Amino acid sequence: MNISGDNSSNLVAIAKKTRLAALKLAVLSTEAKNQALEAIAQALESAKDEILQANVADCQAAATEGIAKPLYKRLQLDEYKLKDAIAGVRDVAKLADPVGAVQIHRELDTGLILKRITCPLGVLGVIFEARPEAAIQIVALAIKSGNGVILKGGKEAVRSCEAIVKAVKQGLSATAVNPDVVQLLTTREETLELLKLDKYVDLIIPRGSNSFVRFVQENTRIPVLGHADGICHLYIDKAADLKKAITITVDAKTHYPAACNAIETLLIHSEIAADFLPKIAEALQAQNVELRGDERSREILPSLKLATETDWETEYSDLILAIKIVDSLEEAIAHINDYGSKHTDAIVTEDAKAAETFLALVNAAGVYYNCSTRFADGFRYGLGAEVGISTQQMPPRGPVGLEGLVTYKYQLTGDGHIAANYTGANAKSFTHKDLA
Repeated sequence: MNISGDNSSNLVAIAKKTRLAALKLAVLSTEAKNQALEAIAQALESAKDEILQANVADCQAAATEGIAKPLYKRLQLDEYKLKDAIAGVRDVAKLADPVGAVQIHRELDTGLILKRITCPLGVLGVIFEARPEAAIQIVALAIKSGNGVILKGGKEAVRSCEAIVKAVKQGLSATAVNPDVVQLLTTREETLELLKLDKYVDLIIPRGSNSFVRFVQENTRIPVLGHADGICHLYIDKAADLKKAITITVDAKTHYPAACNAIETLLIHSEIAADFLPKIAEALQAQNVELRGDERSREILPSLKLATETDWETEYSDLILAIKIVDSLEEAIAHINDYGSKHTDAIVTEDAKAAETFLALVNAAGVYYNCSTRFADGFRYGLGAEVGISTQQMPPRGPVGLEGLVTYKYQLTGDGHIAANYTGANAKSFTHKDLA
């Protein structure tokens, strides 16, 4: 949807329409929402060829414009990615409804009953670069959680996103969910206007490069959920099983290097470095990974390019890995907490006590023991899908699924009760009795 003329007033009208549709969605039954998700899945399957052709056109245009390799990989939507995304919609339908859960049910006094009940946030503004299947995941989670959503895909994915949203709206048109709950914006100007709509949009979720997320965080009064960096670490402890360590390292770096949960720095304990470093270097270089090492690493492997201070704080999103040798578990943890982005960090060790210390002291949304950082994903966590990964200290943290898209409200029911009766000389007492 391209907005011409008065961008601001047009976008306000769209946001109002989305909010109105979201209010009606918020009170729909679980069954009605699940029927809408199945209708979306079927519509996407029917529009498969149109969506894939649109993506081919996007990829060709992006290649002509010289798009960066990691971004190009994220942009590509093949038949298998689309199939997985559609399966994700059906997986979301199978999840428990996060709306309407009674978190507190308490008698404050006879006839005065308090409930705390989960409810939708309202309208989500989701701005993402490249990855068009993100639109499918986000729409599914938004509808299941009772929220409207205004999508803004990157310019490189505009045709793909338009084809996807067209199919989504067609699917919704035959259900109890108003298609107006899903909107698509396509220009940079609209992004800037969207960030100003704090009256109508309840949460902004940016997905993209570090600089892009920081731009969003610095240019809106709307709460922002997201992460600016994906600087993930893998620490190979002195008690590591080296065969296991090689397998995990190769996966964590090369399985999908453009992903935010791929490792960017490998830390190796000095006691095993002479044995392990040549082996892991051979395995990684066989996968075309460029290795950069600190001075101690280069004493073992002089062919390594020298890593600088900048390498420890860089998210490459590519087949590049920085390597540092450390003398202790404590030094590894200190390095991670100093340079990490609080995304996902892992240890490989057969020493359960070392693992316990690492899991307790590394400050990240995900801390792993003897497994690849690539598991940091909403689908893999069984969340159905994710709207993004949050590295903030406050919840929601890590891959954000349905639970991160609801809030709660307090409902109090009385029978003429007034606060004045509970103060003063003859004040009544509260019972504060939790109910079943």
